[in-house]
This record gives sequence, structure tokens and C-alpha cells, in this order.
Amino acid sequence: MDSTAPTPSLFPLHRCKTIHLVRHAQGIHNVEGDKNYKAYLNPDFFDAQLTPLGWQQVDNLRKHVHSSGLYKKIDLVIVSPLLRTLQTAVGVFGGEGYTDRMDIVPLMAANAGNSERPAISSLDAPPILAVEPCREHLGVHPCDKRRSISEYQYLFPAVDFSLIESDEDVLWNATVRETKEEVAARGLKFLNWLWTRQEKEIAIVTHSGFLFHTLKVCGDDCHPLVKKEIGKHFANCELRSMVIIDKSMAGSDPSTTNYPGKIPSGLDHPSDAADDKNLENGSSNS
Repeated sequence: MDSTAPTPSLFPLHRCKTIHLVRHAQGIHNVEGDKNYKAYLNPDFFDAQLTPLGWQQVDNLRKHVHSSGLYKKIDLVIVSPLLRTLQTAVGVFGGEGYTDRMDIVPLMAANAGNSERPAISSLDAPPILAVEPCREHLGVHPCDKRRSISEYQYLFPAVDFSLIESDEDVLWNATVRETKEEVAARGLKFLNWLWTRQEKEIAIVTHSGFLFHTLKVCGDDCHPLVKKEIGKHFANCELRSMVIIDKSMAGSDPSTTNYPGKIPSGLDHPSDAADDKNLENGSSNS
């Protein structure tokens, strides 16, 4: 065995969470922004919605999460409360075709955000929770300013907005933009907040800038190629699965798979302990 090989990292399973990071599908602001960065300053792109191509990207990612079996594993979907991320989240992780039933609230109303899409059902879908901390780089760009929560609640009735305190957007500033360091700090705080959740497998639908600046400060203890893999830019509607590890006892979830053994109780003195005892006795007799 190669004694110079790096020691593998080993962590208790219940101190790990699997997160599936998703960047939203193509928005109308992405199209013009690719041509000219100043287009992101255009007020016409306020809370930009998905393009028709973006909805095709959503449909393809939806097929993937179903065919891969991922859909059935996800306990919770967390989403940034902007139109393009909400559309992506419900389109990818929502239920099948909506039928007008009094006991089933739709995840998305028909034609939400001028999508020209039918309503999306919440039937058999994982819960979807909107939170502010995973929003895009805040400030200046109108595309990153959100609508009122009451308006979103009308468009996305089954999405949970209960953790958002202000109906209006009090975080976005028309003249001041977050620094990259502030975005990264917010992202790390968000990742730590995930340990307050009991769900073990979580999809997070968010934004390119938020993901890039957050992940860029992660992985310093990894091989450079692994760190590069973690931190590279996300394409529209790209999904990457990662594991976060609770090294600081921030979480409190007990293991659901560990088994204590010794049931029924009996003698179980380990053989290596006996070997150590014999060595001690041999040393004392010499």
C-alpha cells in the first residue's frame, strides 16, 4: 500500500446532507446580457421571466430528474423568490399536469409570468420553500429585484413563502450593489442555515452569481482540480449534486441508519484488545 497516498475523508452519514444545486433556466435578461452587459441595467428586465427556450431547458431537466430517480429522493426544494427561479423550480420539481381539484392547490397558476404554460400541480411534488438568502447578487440590476410576495403567492399558490418577512423587496438597492465578498458571505451563511433543516436531500434553485461567488470560497482543502470542479460557472438549468458536511456539530439530527449492536447483550471483548493485553503482560514479565 502506498504510504504517501492522501488519507481519505471519512464522516458520519448523519452529519452530511446532499444538495442538488440548480441555476435557473434562460431568462429574457440573459439573452440581451450576453450581447451587452449593460443590458442588465435595463428596467424592462425587472424580475425577468424565462424565455421559451428557458422553458425547454426546464422540460429537459425535469425529464432528467425523473429518469435518474432523483425526483423521488428529494425531501425539499429551496428556491430564490424571483420569477425565473420560481418558474424553474415548479417546472422541474412540480407534479404532473394540473387538474382543477379543490383539494389540490397548484404550484403555478396558468400563464404565470407570461409563460403561456398551463398550471402546474403540487400533487406528489416535494415541498417548495422560498427564502431570501439564496437570491442573486443584490442591487442595481432591475432583473434581480423581486416583486411583492403577495403577487408571487397569487402566481405560485402552493409555494411556501412563510420565511420571507417583508412583502416588498427591502434588500435590493437601486444604487448600491453587493460586493462579491458579501455575496460569498451570504452564501456560506445560507449553507450553514441548511443544518437547521431536518431534510437530508435538498434541491436549491438559485442564480449564477450566487452560486459562483459562494462556491468559489469552498473546497480549499481539496485537490485543485476538485476545487475547480466545485467553483466553475453554472450553465442555465444546470444541476450539480454535492455533499455538505457538518464538521462543527451545527446540526443535531441523530442517525437513522446506525445500529447500536449488542442486542441481546453478551461478551464481546475484541481480539485486538486481547492482543494488546498479551503484549502488556509479556512486557511486564520480561
